[in-house]
Amino acid sequence: MYDFLDVMANHEPFTDHMLRDWEYSGPDRGVGARARVHVRMGGRTDAIDIEVVQAHRPWTIVERNVGAGGRRVASGTYTLHALPAGGRRIEFDRAWATAPVSERLLSPVVRGVMRRFNQRAMERLAERLASADGTAGTAAA
Repeated sequence: MYDFLDVMANHEPFTDHMLRDWEYSGPDRGVGARARVHVRMGGRTDAIDIEVVQAHRPWTIVERNVGAGGRRVASGTYTLHALPAGGRRIEFDRAWATAPVSERLLSPVVRGVMRRFNQRAMERLAERLASADGTAGTAAA
């Protein structure tokens, strides 16, 4: 699971319900892997730059996300946990460092939309991983 998540291009298939037009740069995997994506949400579009800033095999990958012309900075952290019966559980946590005033004013709405988006992404990730190797695992946002 970690090896799959470590490759930036592997994120596109489970997040393409909201993130589109992926352009990659830097290494394929690990710290320094980058992508520029376009998000469509609430009738608005935005370019977001994603960069892996920390990678601790086999448990954690941290991405830094910058959007809104640099006014929104957030992090996304994937944490893998071993399950007692085997397999792994993947958790994703998103945290904002800064955001435009409009997004801060609408934060309950923005957070709700992002929670639904991330939950759907984690469901799609779990389906993809299960069909790829047939092993049990779960993912949650």
